Amino acid sequence: MARAVKPGSVLLAALLLPALPAAAAGVACHVTYGGEMRTIEAQPVASPYQVAPVAIGSFFLFRIVVRDEPTDVSGIKLYTYADRDSGPQLIHQASHLYPPVNLPVYGFSGLNFVYEPMRDGELQYWCEFKPGAGK
Repeated sequence: MARAVKPGSVLLAALLLPALPAAAAGVACHVTYGGEMRTIEAQPVASPYQVAPVAIGSFFLFRIVVRDEPTDVSGIKLYTYADRDSGPQLIHQASHLYPPVNLPVYGFSGLNFVYEPMRDGELQYWCEFKPGAGK
């Protein structure tokens, strides 16, 4: 059974809508390592130096940098590091335009495989764009 909508409630909702904060877009990367899958999310930042890598297992570090402005430097960069005793060593980097377009499977990045050269570990990841994901 359909319920009748009061005419005033539609107008009230329309007036309150602009008062809500605009949700920012975000990126979610689905990372699999050692049989465990986890999701790492990121929102746009003003400076790429603000973004710290996330530890994956005992040897990989994964970093997502999303910049939506200024438009001349906007983009998404995905970094995978080997966490060595001497410090993080970059072993994989991918760059994508912003805003990216999600494909029917594996988001905008496709499915990626990254191999650690000394221990033969394999990390898999794919990332999706979430317009209006919020901060």
